[in-house]
Amino acid sequence: MTDGQRHGDRSTAADDDGGTDGIGAVLDEVGPRLRRIRRERGATLEALSEATGISVSTLSRLESGQRRPSLELLLPLARAHKLPLDELVGAPPVGDPRVRTQPIVRDGRTMLPLTRRPGGLQAYKLIQQPGPGEPDPRTHEGYEWLYVLSGRLRLVLGDHDIELGPGEAAEFDTRVPHWFGTAGDAPVEFLSLFGPQGERMHVRARPRRGE
Repeated sequence: MTDGQRHGDRSTAADDDGGTDGIGAVLDEVGPRLRRIRRERGATLEALSEATGISVSTLSRLESGQRRPSLELLLPLARAHKLPLDELVGAPPVGDPRVRTQPIVRDGRTMLPLTRRPGGLQAYKLIQQPGPGEPDPRTHEGYEWLYVLSGRLRLVLGDHDIELGPGEAAEFDTRVPHWFGTAGDAPVEFLSLFGPQGERMHVRARPRRGE
């Protein structure tokens, strides 16, 4: 499956599964969870603001539920608390019967949507089997965050070609040409959070062989 097909399937999966729980319920609990984590660590809003660069007023509104969480807010908070993002937001584990989603399997890639509301932030668990496919970088509107659970993930991003292992994460603007697959002979399992800023896919023109 190409990266473009993956993002296309995302939109379809979200549209077909139009329930009101899932990501909405998770996001509603983020504020109280953030407050509880901060207090358990004995941190003040001022100290957390200094560590993350997020204003005290924004942190306060986030904890009280007056500000909706976003990747731009959650990622620095996850770093400051030294917690995986899924643990920070309390995402339901895969297999939770309340999620009731069907995995999408295509070309060696299994994608399980963890969110049910169309539009906005989308979360997925993916398992990629090793295969002979060559990198085919593409671009589109949006922003993506990846977190490797097991195996090794190869990420081609612009001029970079890197490998990520368990516990490692990457975040990037999807307008930068990108592609990812397995690095080695074993499957890779990872989480993806994707914030769309538009649905149009732009295929990057690849140079002809020999150029």
